[in-house]
Amino acid sequence: MSAPTTTRAARIYVIFAREFRAYFATPLAAVFLVIFLFLAGLFTFNIGSLYERNQADLRPFFQFVPWLFLLILPAISMRLWAEERRTGTIELLVTLPFALADLVVGKFLAAWAFATVAIALTLPLWGTLAWLGDPDHGTLCTGYLATILLAGFMLSVGSLISAWTKNQVIAFVLSVALLFIIMLLGYPAALDVVASFAPRGVIEALASTSALTHFDGLMRGVVDLRDVLYFTLGISIFLWLNVAVIDWKKSD
Repeated sequence: MSAPTTTRAARIYVIFAREFRAYFATPLAAVFLVIFLFLAGLFTFNIGSLYERNQADLRPFFQFVPWLFLLILPAISMRLWAEERRTGTIELLVTLPFALADLVVGKFLAAWAFATVAIALTLPLWGTLAWLGDPDHGTLCTGYLATILLAGFMLSVGSLISAWTKNQVIAFVLSVALLFIIMLLGYPAALDVVASFAPRGVIEALASTSALTHFDGLMRGVVDLRDVLYFTLGISIFLWLNVAVIDWKKSD
């Protein structure tokens, strides 16, 4: 087949638009959004005691959202490639005039955009704080930036896992397990256990590989380029591995 004449951005947009519309073609999107918003409200107001804290910030929401993502986002990413491989439509996809990278990036961006829609629907929390008090809007802005970046990172991991298997349930379980390990490396309790027998350099190295460590830095309003690079490079690496795995297993 002749090489495509359109630009890479145009090809990625075609895939992105198709996949993004597909999320809203069934009631599943509404169900997902309702569940996410319900749990976000539960963690923020009931468990996080937003009002009882008497502080104009969204720390309860940002502290719980990584663990909420741990259960929610693999449910989005598990279908990205596992379903295509199970139904055999991946064989059709790879024959289209698109590079594998176009397909991977387009499908990933659609999933990330859908997750961003869910995150955007929590913005009334920000409006509530502004109405009730005088929050630090800069900190809230970086907190939402961290949340969006974390969502993209977790979806890129889930997309890679989805490319490995034809079973969506297996993709979900493996994604949750791997993401839990990546996050746990930055959890103080886990680091304290390692600190009992490992030198400080090892502890710092482990903490630097954790998504939770870099998320916490941005959540507190500290914009460190290293934190932003962690997420952007992490997404790029996992998507590159995603392309490699699909190319390797496309004939399975």
